[in-house]
Amino acid sequence: MRAIDVHVHPSTAPFSYERRFGREVAEFLPKYYRIQERIRSDEEMAEEFRTLGIKALLVGWDAQAQTGYDTSTLNDEVAKLIRKFPDVFIGGWAMIDPWKGKWAIKELERCIKELGLTGLKFQPPAQGFFPNDKRFYPLYEKCVELNIPVSFHTGTTGLGAGMPGGHGYRLKFGRPIYLDDVAADFPELTIIMIHPAWPWVDEQIAILLHKANVFADLSGWAPKYFPEALKREINGRLQDKFMYGSDYPEIPPKRWLEEFQAGGYKEEVVEKVLWKNARRILNLEV
Repeated sequence: MRAIDVHVHPSTAPFSYERRFGREVAEFLPKYYRIQERIRSDEEMAEEFRTLGIKALLVGWDAQAQTGYDTSTLNDEVAKLIRKFPDVFIGGWAMIDPWKGKWAIKELERCIKELGLTGLKFQPPAQGFFPNDKRFYPLYEKCVELNIPVSFHTGTTGLGAGMPGGHGYRLKFGRPIYLDDVAADFPELTIIMIHPAWPWVDEQIAILLHKANVFADLSGWAPKYFPEALKREINGRLQDKFMYGSDYPEIPPKRWLEEFQAGGYKEEVVEKVLWKNARRILNLEV
């Protein structure tokens, strides 16, 4: 095993851009990411990670209240892939629309107890909510009860980027500061900030320093573009807080690993970021 990728979006047909985001966004995203979407078979996707020696955690999708697209079955698709390729996919993040109220809580319990998923993931700009809105606290209470981590997208988003009005997506929901309230109110909850939280990286670093129950993955950015302040913290006092994530398929894992390993980080830091931290923070049996 070379690494544990904690943030992988399946590249199979059920997870196509159009299925998740609608046609307009699906047509624009390749322009933003400067890649063409490629739909793979289950076997092709698994082999990409197997060849690289990477174990991966898959991510579901559900933002129906904002997008109008019912993708709630994608949690089951994630579970199916894990069962099909247990040598590669070692866990998964259920994504649940928090606006679905009591159903969301029942769905979370089903995803963990019946589907065997690892944790819960939110994308606040896509789902249109502030993480510290107390209407959603029952979901965090359930996470504590189930003893699972919860992860939140932070920073800007490619969804709607470059489109008129950002296609209605609002960046304010991705500010890390709102997670400070959640971390304070739920000290037993393991919270993961997804992505380097540009343009609020300093805010993200402050929370990581202050709250012992908050961690971060480094997905969504090619390592050569990491802000200097972030690179300094990865290589220094916050080296036990960061985990490797690619945000596949937007960023190929091979590229991410090569750039990170050429980034001048200490050898013990590379080992921590690539797999040791994830195994400890997420309590993974690998």
